[in-house]
Amino acid sequence: MNFTDILLKKNILTKDKLEEISRQATEEFIPIDDLLKAYGVSEDDIVKAKAEAMGIEAKSIKGKKIPYEVLKKIPEEASRHYKFIPLNLEDGVLEIGMVNPDDIEAKEALQFISSRLNLPFKISLISQEDLNNSYKGYEGLSGEVTRVLGELETELDKVIKEKAPQLNLEEKFIEETPVTKIVAVMLKHAVAGGASDLHIEPLREKLRIRFRVDGILYTSLFLPLSVHEAIVSRIKILTNMKLDEKRMPQDGRFEAVIENREIDFRVSSLPTFFGEKIAIRVLDKEKGIKTFNELGMSKRDIDIIREAIKKPYGLILITGPTGSGKSTTLYAMLQELDREKKNIVSLEDPIEYNIEGINQSQVRPEIGYDFANGLRSILRQDPDMIMVGEIRDKETAALAIQAALTGHLVFSTLHTNTSTGVLTRLMDMGVDPYLIAPTFLLAIGQRLVRRFCADSKKEIPVTGKLKEKIHRLFMDIPQEVKKNLKIPEHIYQGLPTPSCPQGFRGRVGVYEIFSNSKEMERLIVSNPIEANIFDEARRQGMLTMKEDALIKLLDGEISIEEIDVI
Repeated sequence: MNFTDILLKKNILTKDKLEEISRQATEEFIPIDDLLKAYGVSEDDIVKAKAEAMGIEAKSIKGKKIPYEVLKKIPEEASRHYKFIPLNLEDGVLEIGMVNPDDIEAKEALQFISSRLNLPFKISLISQEDLNNSYKGYEGLSGEVTRVLGELETELDKVIKEKAPQLNLEEKFIEETPVTKIVAVMLKHAVAGGASDLHIEPLREKLRIRFRVDGILYTSLFLPLSVHEAIVSRIKILTNMKLDEKRMPQDGRFEAVIENREIDFRVSSLPTFFGEKIAIRVLDKEKGIKTFNELGMSKRDIDIIREAIKKPYGLILITGPTGSGKSTTLYAMLQELDREKKNIVSLEDPIEYNIEGINQSQVRPEIGYDFANGLRSILRQDPDMIMVGEIRDKETAALAIQAALTGHLVFSTLHTNTSTGVLTRLMDMGVDPYLIAPTFLLAIGQRLVRRFCADSKKEIPVTGKLKEKIHRLFMDIPQEVKKNLKIPEHIYQGLPTPSCPQGFRGRVGVYEIFSNSKEMERLIVSNPIEANIFDEARRQGMLTMKEDALIKLLDGEISIEEIDVI
């Protein structure tokens, strides 16, 4: 049945009027939809009739805003070319609004996009007016940058036409053209999207912009390669890097107020085959310092940490790869200390959060004020407790141990894969075992894993290979913990929704924590091999990071896939 027959059936159109419209459409080559609207048939009636004829659902999106997280599933260019747009993401199915569902080329493009996203789709019919209005939703990163690129090309044409001297061309290009807007837009969207890092990467034919959100890199847009050098130069100006140095890596930092929040940006440049790559770490000072509970620590872990930080002296170490939340854990511990009766001094690179009552000092290696020199100065400041952002070398390690030996409580971080690896790492740095044994108090190994959005998870049964996998994870858990656990009938899996397209938002820590003991001291002095230290820590009841993640899986916080990446 043709959609015009449905209009006749519903008395929206008379037979005589339809014959007149059909004749005019044929003779004057005018689309029948346009003539129907000209004769007073509403677009909603046309869309509903077409949808009924095709056996699909009609959708009206007037007054509704499509979330940008859903819109970005399909690039704006593809949406405009094929006349379809993503409307919703529910139960893992992407709903697509199409103006011409019979368009074979559009359907093939949609099939390709669906397979790339690994998302099934269903088609609804929408009007051309709704499609046009929905493009306003693309006013996210790509939309803003596209507009700015247009301004950039216009402005660059002006610069060239003015025949500006070559010496001043780059300065004018950077300072007065919309390049500044492009950089500002990228930074703004990095902050608004909760990105921890922003990557600007030159490829063979284009410039790729990627954001790291919840530990995973996502490509946000591509820019013409012609703007690469101007963007890099703008960032170098912000960070006081050398504009003319393109062969050597450089580091810098700058601050900006974005959405009324003070944000620190740490910048690193790296020469690559196609030009300089820029990585920017985003540090939001106003996210606030988290408590142990907010970090995802169990009551058992919190009790161990609180007992250690009450000690008058000793060394507490946190370990994990870059971006695993070590600094956040340090700040949570510092917040628990008595800042009124104790003199607490920190050496940081950079100062990520301001804590009232603590004397925080920013190291500046470029002028010779590094962790080692700063630690020497701190020891002349009558400190009770010292936080050293990172132990990077033998000199800093020796000074930290010396400070702990002479009656100070010292907090710091190291880069090792496990908590038990911190002791052998200190020995590799040249610290003698007999100095580590009496000073070491506590080691914390940690990683960050993605957590579910509150309304974005669904149950999956624990059977077959999944049950076997969970059973293997259960096997080595210390008995005192295992007695309170059981393999469940169901666990949860991430479920994409319009408000949470990935099914995850934010991350939670998984930890392995062990403290010193008389047995551990004897082992450190007599046989300090990491395997032996691990066995002793396990004998004392230490949970591994995988086991801590397993408990969070059973509590419905994370998915089984997150355990695999630890």
